[in-house]
Amino acid sequence: MRTLGRRIDGGRRRLLGDGLLGVLLAAPLTYPRLTPPYSWHAGLLLVVGLLLLATAVVAAWRRPLPALVLVVLGSSVDGNFVFAIPVFSYLVGRRDARAAPAAVVFAVLAVGGSMLNLGLLGTRPRTWFLLATVLIFAGVFPWLVGRYLRQQHTLLLAGWEYAESVRREQRGAAERVRLRERARIARDMHDSLGHDLSLIALRAGALELAGDLDPRHRTAVGELRTSVTAATARLGEIVRVLRTDAGPSPLDPVDDVAALVAGARAAGMAVALRGDPTDGDLPALTGVALRGLVREALTNAARYAPGVPVTVAVHRDSGHVEVSVRNAAPPVPPPASVSAGTGLLALRERVRLAGGALDAGPRDGGFVVAARLPRTPTAAGTPEPATVPPVAGAVLPEPATVPPGGSAVLPERLGDVRRQVRRSLLVAVGVPVTLAGLLALVYHPFVTADAVLEPGAYERMRPGQQRTELTGLPRRQVEAPVDAPAGCEYYTDGNFPLAQPAYRLCFVRGRLVEKERMP
Repeated sequence: MRTLGRRIDGGRRRLLGDGLLGVLLAAPLTYPRLTPPYSWHAGLLLVVGLLLLATAVVAAWRRPLPALVLVVLGSSVDGNFVFAIPVFSYLVGRRDARAAPAAVVFAVLAVGGSMLNLGLLGTRPRTWFLLATVLIFAGVFPWLVGRYLRQQHTLLLAGWEYAESVRREQRGAAERVRLRERARIARDMHDSLGHDLSLIALRAGALELAGDLDPRHRTAVGELRTSVTAATARLGEIVRVLRTDAGPSPLDPVDDVAALVAGARAAGMAVALRGDPTDGDLPALTGVALRGLVREALTNAARYAPGVPVTVAVHRDSGHVEVSVRNAAPPVPPPASVSAGTGLLALRERVRLAGGALDAGPRDGGFVVAARLPRTPTAAGTPEPATVPPVAGAVLPEPATVPPGGSAVLPERLGDVRRQVRRSLLVAVGVPVTLAGLLALVYHPFVTADAVLEPGAYERMRPGQQRTELTGLPRRQVEAPVDAPAGCEYYTDGNFPLAQPAYRLCFVRGRLVEKERMP
């Protein structure tokens, strides 16, 4: 139902957008026809133009290029269609991923329009130049802008997809670390519980062999020994399934916080121990997490802040034990880590399984790893509400979102899209300017050939002279203005790029009667 509702809302927005676009583009067509004088011919042209425009607007969603061709054809009937050409050219670039068909259409329009205007209709060169310029800046340029925005949108989607793929990979890596850590914890528990269960079975066997034991009790003790032996075997099978390697247990059962600190001091670290480091009265998981935190923090301090004083603090209250390892600011910035923080991820999983909360991050230039652990057994994976205050400077990542339907992309693909966007921007700016420059370089020499009047020759001309007496008079004129009086000739001074008329010479019966420098 939600998908259907979104489709209906999208259809309404599309219908509203088409309506607004049609109204805006119909205004230049309608307004001139609504002003007097009225005629049936003008009304017929208006109806045909509006139908053509409506067809183009509807077709622009799925077939933007044919819609553009309809608008261009409409401009041959009504010149006001030229206002719609930039809009539909932009839609072609925005909605059509293919570039070749649009480029072919623009090339056909350029060549065909030039042949039609210059060859068949006898259009003046200046008019042809203006029409070609309109095609470049009202057709090609909006199309290139639309393509650039389309590729920019593609880059945005690719960036979201890449961020989501990276985040999924990070979540997968964190999950793998947690699974490995659970396996290690299970192995550690097997090392301790297996030992205790073996001792229980041994004592039960010794009690079973006692000569003064009642037969009923002997039977019960035998059943107890059998059950303990079976439980030990089942524990071993479970741990073998959970193990990811065959290496020795990473936690030495005889280690405690004091032994870890003593080992670090023996290695040359300056470690201060505060509080009560004993952990014999703590639950098994809490002791594992406590020793693992101190070991991991001391290892990180030795790796990233060598020679810096380290403080290990263990404090207890009625229900919790708080442990923190803090190192001061190193004299030089620490090297970049290549371990992706897997040690802290594993440590966080250990603390979570013990029912505690871990916080780690920079503080005062140094680094702090702290945890609050329960002194009584709790449900694994459900830390108590009381948590360690967040370390200053620690930044938690925001969850990433991805547009519906996105798929993961590789970094190479993201780089390709970025290069396409940059290339599209350069093309959108460079192609129209280049085409306009080439067009001007073709048009200007053609128009100014044998039509440039030199300033010196113009100054030497005097009213009253016969036309045949004028020296430096070009053999050809440039295109005269529409309201040019009869008997006047127009010449240019070679101004670029339009080569507009700069001088006017008027003759009566072959005699110069007036000369004028045009503004």
